[in-house]
Amino acid sequence: MPIVRALLVLCFATAAFAQEPAWPTKPVRWLVPFAPGGPADVVTRIMAAGLQERTGQPNVVENQAGASGNIAHAAASKAAPDGYTVVFVVPSVITNPLYMRAALDPFRDLAPVIHLDNASMVLIAHPSFPPATTAEVLAFIKANPGKVNCGASGALPSVGCELLRAHAGADLQMVMYKGNAPALNALMGGEINLLFDVVNIAVGHVKSGRVRAIASTAPRRGIGPLGDLPVMAEAIPGFELVTWHGVMVAPGTPRAVVLRLNRELAAVLQMPEVRQRLENSGLQITGGPPEDFAALLRRDFDKYAAALRAAGVKPE
Repeated sequence: MPIVRALLVLCFATAAFAQEPAWPTKPVRWLVPFAPGGPADVVTRIMAAGLQERTGQPNVVENQAGASGNIAHAAASKAAPDGYTVVFVVPSVITNPLYMRAALDPFRDLAPVIHLDNASMVLIAHPSFPPATTAEVLAFIKANPGKVNCGASGALPSVGCELLRAHAGADLQMVMYKGNAPALNALMGGEINLLFDVVNIAVGHVKSGRVRAIASTAPRRGIGPLGDLPVMAEAIPGFELVTWHGVMVAPGTPRAVVLRLNRELAAVLQMPEVRQRLENSGLQITGGPPEDFAALLRRDFDKYAAALRAAGVKPE
């Protein structure tokens, strides 16, 4: 009987090994929907370096900025479904379809791999803008319809501006930029009044006095840099904008490859130097299986779609 048991164990082990995909056997290509040097690009390069270290295969990062991320998203969607082309995604992958009728369908045209991290946002203002609290901002917009402007670049910053307009019940001018970096420069230059930005990007400018922080969009106080700020939900119940980073691949990628990629990236997230770099940037590491990321995508899509419908926003 011991011999039989040993043979059974060997058979099961051999079968499990046979099911493990021979991935990767060549370089992995990372697509970033933004220009080099931004926060998404930095996180991508950290993850790519970690994956290269774990697998021994080169990881090549390509920046394909433009069309609010749709260029990189479309390229990833059309890539061979073999796990060798991955795309780094942020909420624009699900909010773009809410603004643009012809945008890629994230649930049909891409497949989720892993949710990497979360980061709250912060509502910041030019120092000369009078209101100091969320309630004062809403009252000021209502008292000055059409005279207050809010910078946006698609994705969650645009959603934030639209929600402010809806809750103020008065016209708020939304000024579009090609990215939050130029929008932030415009805010510091006094061209616009308000901007929703990722907290780890805004914190240095807040501390220098170039911009003034009004409130965090986190679900509660005490999260990440500027955790002592009041949160938007204290003045506007349910107001929460939490951005995130994730990885997706072409639809039809074999599940075994998706799971292998998920497992490897989850291990990269646990590397001490990777954890330190991400957490020092104000990012809350998440991880989890592909199904968790799929649920997050659907939840946020439905949440922001409902919020934008209530604000009267229609796709262009």
